[in-house]
Amino acid sequence: MDESEKKKLSESDICDLFISPSIRNAGWDPFTQIRREVTLTPGPVVVRGNMSSRNKKKKKFADYVLSWEPSVPVAVVEAKDNKVGVSHGIQQALGYAELLEVPSAFSSNGDAFAGHNKVPNAGEDIETEFPLDQFPAPTELWRRYKEFRGIADEDQSLVLEPYHEDSSGKEPRYYQVEAINRTIEAIVKDQRRVLLVMATGTGKTYTTFQIIWRLWKAGEAKRILFLADRNVLVDQTLVNDFKPFGSVMTKVRNRKIDPSYEIHLGLYQALTGPDQSDKIFKSVTPDFFDLVVIDECHRGSAAADAAWREILEYFSGAIQIGLTATPKETKYVSSTEYFGEPVYTYSLKQGIDDGFLAPYKVVKIDIDRDVEGWRPPPGMTDDLGAEIDDREYNRQDMDRILVLNQRTKLVANRVMQLLRATDPFSKTIIFCEDIDHAERMRKAIVNAAGELALDNPKYVMRITGDSVEGKAELDNFIDPESKFPVIATTSELLTTGVDAKTCKVIVLDKTITSMTTFKQIIGRGTRIDEEHNKYFFTIMDFKGATDLFRDPDFDGDPVVIYTPGDDDDPVPPDPPNGPDDDDDGPGGDDPVGTTKIRVSGVDANIIAERIEYLGPDGNLITESYKDFARKQVLSEYASLHDFIRTWNDADKKKAIIEELEEHGVLLENLAAEVGKDFGDFDLLCHIAYEQPPLTRKERATNVKKRDYFTKYGEQARAVLSALLDKYADEGITTIESAKVLRLQPFDSIGTPVEIINDVFGGKDEYEQALRELEQEIYKQADV
Repeated sequence: MDESEKKKLSESDICDLFISPSIRNAGWDPFTQIRREVTLTPGPVVVRGNMSSRNKKKKKFADYVLSWEPSVPVAVVEAKDNKVGVSHGIQQALGYAELLEVPSAFSSNGDAFAGHNKVPNAGEDIETEFPLDQFPAPTELWRRYKEFRGIADEDQSLVLEPYHEDSSGKEPRYYQVEAINRTIEAIVKDQRRVLLVMATGTGKTYTTFQIIWRLWKAGEAKRILFLADRNVLVDQTLVNDFKPFGSVMTKVRNRKIDPSYEIHLGLYQALTGPDQSDKIFKSVTPDFFDLVVIDECHRGSAAADAAWREILEYFSGAIQIGLTATPKETKYVSSTEYFGEPVYTYSLKQGIDDGFLAPYKVVKIDIDRDVEGWRPPPGMTDDLGAEIDDREYNRQDMDRILVLNQRTKLVANRVMQLLRATDPFSKTIIFCEDIDHAERMRKAIVNAAGELALDNPKYVMRITGDSVEGKAELDNFIDPESKFPVIATTSELLTTGVDAKTCKVIVLDKTITSMTTFKQIIGRGTRIDEEHNKYFFTIMDFKGATDLFRDPDFDGDPVVIYTPGDDDDPVPPDPPNGPDDDDDGPGGDDPVGTTKIRVSGVDANIIAERIEYLGPDGNLITESYKDFARKQVLSEYASLHDFIRTWNDADKKKAIIEELEEHGVLLENLAAEVGKDFGDFDLLCHIAYEQPPLTRKERATNVKKRDYFTKYGEQARAVLSALLDKYADEGITTIESAKVLRLQPFDSIGTPVEIINDVFGGKDEYEQALRELEQEIYKQADV
């Protein structure tokens, strides 16, 4: 094939004709070792007001992933067409290699290969170019991988133990593969305590299952104990992720460890207690278990005197793996003191950036009685006639010491206002101070919901440890297919572990002083559920929790923070329940020895509004959204002349809009402030360069006045006139979309293919006519 013909080939043709044959000829098995077109990350979700979409430009998509065994990726190859140089894709390949933590990255345009080797031998170059017929053999790239990861030859059999493959074809995501392999590699290097940090919603239990499966299948661990501190966690694990263990698995019941089983799942409360007779873990010998896995280890083994610690110390000869979403605890002993530094960390921030986790926006509501405090007039009595102590009551006192019924009503009304403005059937969790507060909030929501609560008495339910009726509805609340309950009021029961994939709103009306508790609560909303259109979630913060607990490195920053209008223990101790009881019980109820002061006649109101946005330096800044957007536009386009020239020259205006969105400039937000009838161009010129804006309809009318369409035939005029009307109604991105010709009224003119070919004479001619129409729309913007 001559050079000119080769340059006409697509990237896919280059792969099929040159790259794939070269890799196969080097000895790579196309069925077990070569994977094509591998999606590593789907791309982050961009939130536009109450709408969202994925930023596909940030999707990470490897052309080839090469594996020694299916469970062990060792190299990536990035393909390009022949119009660019051999090494054009090497930086992209290196980015993917960094994600997968592999030492070998390659790029090719079909002429040769460029390679990057992170473990070169003495005297070798890091980057080289070599002919197509000299691609490295699998044994060479496996050798590099073992050197890069520090794997000894005698340890490789355990490292290569395959995953469990289910009938659905589900495969671990790239970070789950890395978490599994890092854990296995630590164990083969005789590390007996291993800490794994994975944000809530990233598939921690599925990852754990695959680790246990590989260790169990390889014979490294014959008897395994999986410990959790919530009954619902054990039950979910038993029937979901751990189901493939089948008949060799059991739940520890009736205070007995049955030695006929190999995989044991249990509450730590079921294995130990305050009395010696409760410590049933001592009914087996210290070497009974080969592997002990502790879920949410920050809540137990982080404290030196925790019940889990004595179980871990009893089975000290076993491999011990700690799992947590929240590795850091500020004032308390960290789990890293026991387990050591994490072998792998996958943060909420990374999960949001990759697009596996949902971003969030924060609605911050300040209530006057919280912010300004409240002092009763002299001699004022509560609802029971008792005189109220003469002192200042503040935000931390609300609903713990002082109950202002009007405040509870205000919160409930504000929650329902948000739901009615978005979707009144969005699954919502309201975190309250205690069970009494959760019950009063349930009642207030019923009244605020009105017809919604009348139509279905389970629209809102109190789901707390003491409520049999509420706990019975927990499965329905977390079931995406179950419409009711919509709203759950709670104190502790839903803080951790409950897999509420479709939860779209989290309400914080609870004083939170623990980073761990805060992260766990937020974790209830981080799961993406595309099937049910759940791509982001909203936090309504009535207690200032989001001010106190920002950890940008681990959690990322909210998409937007909007404000309309600590001396407690970090996590309430679990009550001494029976072995198979739900362990939330009445925990977190009224503070011991405290009688609440209940007052009905004191007003409460939402006060000052302010907006905080993430600035270019990564810090939150307080300013109007228009001011923020102006700075971002000016940072890209210093003058009106620069902006207009770029806008007029762009084949697709959408590219400029998407670029600004990546800087946090969301045009829907601007339209809400300036006016929804203005087009994207006018919004940007107005806020950045103080130009008087024209509405889309005004621009469309100006085009029609100029008799612009007379140069076209009758059918072309009809199409262009309809496109102009679409612009006036919906904006420039609609008429640039390839799908627009499928809509009314175009479908009455012909199919998209007929319109493009028969009416305009081909794709190039149609696109030229569309460009000329856009030039007419923005004609008065010429400079």
